[in-house]
Amino acid sequence: MDIQPIKTETDYDAALAEIEQLWGSPVNTPAGDKLDLLLILVENYEQQHHPIDPPDPIEVIKFYMDQQGLTLKELEPYLGKSKRVLEVLNRKRKLTLQMIRKLHDGLQIPLDSLLSRNA
Repeated sequence: MDIQPIKTETDYDAALAEIEQLWGSPVNTPAGDKLDLLLILVENYEQQHHPIDPPDPIEVIKFYMDQQGLTLKELEPYLGKSKRVLEVLNRKRKLTLQMIRKLHDGLQIPLDSLLSRNA
């Protein structure tokens, strides 16, 4: 098994191509072990060179609204009266800690998604 650190985009592309070929390899086989190691190397490289920005809390709320079919009225228990809901969704008012807690407790929105950049 010849595995090298991923140092360049060329190395990264080659590792991705090899992962694609090895995908589905049985666990505890040489091919499966190689796949595991390549996945770890690629994940490490991506974290260093292709970081993903945390989600925007307002976009997360809008996503949950869309996914759960929620109306503005249904957000009132979490954000306040309809005027305040609109202010938050239009970024004219920031989320408060109390709003964040209510959204997390009531809608099960992950805290890290709501706290990432406290919109």
